[in-house]
Amino acid sequence: MSGHDQLVLCLCELTRLLWKLLLPLLFLCLLLIAVLVLLVLAVRFWLQSNRNARRARDGRPTVAFFHPYCNAGGGGERVLWCAIRALQNRYADINFVVYTGDLGVTSQQILDGARRRFNIVLPRPVQFVFLRHRLLVEPGLFPHFTLLGQSVGSIFLGWEALTEFVPDLYIDSMGYAFTLPLFRYLGGCSVGSYVHYPTISTDMLSVVRERNPRFNNPDYISNSLFLSAFKVVYYCLFALLYGMAGSCSDLIMVNSSWTLDHILSLWRAPNRTSVVYPPCDVSAFLDVPLEEDGDRKCHSIVSVGQFRPEKDHRLQIRAFKKVLDRRLGRREALKLVLIGGCRNQEDEDRVLMLRGLCQELGVADRVEFKLNVPFDELKREMGEATIGLHTMWNEHFGIGVVECMAAGKVMLAHKSGGPKLDIVVPFEGGQTGFLADDEYSYAEAIERILALPPSSRLQIRRNARQSVARFSDQEFEACFLAAMEPLMGTIER
Repeated sequence: MSGHDQLVLCLCELTRLLWKLLLPLLFLCLLLIAVLVLLVLAVRFWLQSNRNARRARDGRPTVAFFHPYCNAGGGGERVLWCAIRALQNRYADINFVVYTGDLGVTSQQILDGARRRFNIVLPRPVQFVFLRHRLLVEPGLFPHFTLLGQSVGSIFLGWEALTEFVPDLYIDSMGYAFTLPLFRYLGGCSVGSYVHYPTISTDMLSVVRERNPRFNNPDYISNSLFLSAFKVVYYCLFALLYGMAGSCSDLIMVNSSWTLDHILSLWRAPNRTSVVYPPCDVSAFLDVPLEEDGDRKCHSIVSVGQFRPEKDHRLQIRAFKKVLDRRLGRREALKLVLIGGCRNQEDEDRVLMLRGLCQELGVADRVEFKLNVPFDELKREMGEATIGLHTMWNEHFGIGVVECMAAGKVMLAHKSGGPKLDIVVPFEGGQTGFLADDEYSYAEAIERILALPPSSRLQIRRNARQSVARFSDQEFEACFLAAMEPLMGTIER
């Protein structure tokens, strides 16, 4: 037998062997799929049985909000409590539940905190389901592959929430999109979401592709072609999974036009997506007087925002330094006031670094830091300020920007995100503020604002205050209820 014939014979034998192995493997795969399907159906049946038993006991449906940090006191929490208050006022025959990971406080303390921080009192009590494993969504648990780690962690945290309480309608109000398929397909719930900020965005992909160093793209990655390429692939795969999870939502609400553009490109559900601007307490700043400021001996520039890296306080200090260099010998004095909260030791260390930068640039005597100040002091500083300053790139909305405009400040915000698309926009043909994107354009804008006649500044301030009425609590509640109405109609009463 020739070598060619032997080779053909070996190939034939190998083919027969593979065929004999393929059939058992195919059968095993089908068996595993069938077991998995049966397991999913059994879990779904068990969860829905729990819901039906609860419905029979309570006699009314339940709407649940997934908000693991409901006691945090930020803008997202204001959305949560305003949303629940609006639904309770409209729907008297529905119970409300909040999933939270705030284990160190009681239900009453959480509600007292909402009243104290936001002046929001709910018409009826809500039930809190306390989750024990919030650590699974803490960014500190995942120093690398943070997005993926937090998302996987949110699935386990969502499973804990679902097994503790099965609602009729589930609302993710904090941006954990990977919990949506869990509640929809296993819990059999109608699901909705309010998106403050997309977990991943096309802008984040662009930063990595272009190898630009940012707070979430450190130098050791941006300087490496291999690591940058790897991170682009990681981001693209994650964006695909994120889009699949988000598309499970029956109703999608977003907080700004910028967020809308990104969610439409990722979740691809335009017919189910609408913009509902977050509620801002504009009424609290309307008593700040609007007067001409031409006789001021010192103009104050105020910045309001937590001392987080993305807020880019370094840019504010550098731009302020350039303004001072240009204004040598001018009559009016100028100062920069940085007001914000420190969440942890990392934020406090960042403040120390910013103080060091002020010393290095020689502006320490002109820059004031106000940390964790009470609301009355915040209002006083805003009342004394001429300019409101904001420098965060791609801020998804910008509640601090709205508050400065409500207080009647001449707003100078970053030329991106929500401030550019939704907030610092013309009002009835009049200017409401200024935009910039680097330290040179910020310095030029500050110079331009200070050079304006006091009457022109006053007109801009009036336009700004009038324009932000569309971000009030009342506007939010009306738009939120209108968006929720179709989904609330699906609940069996």
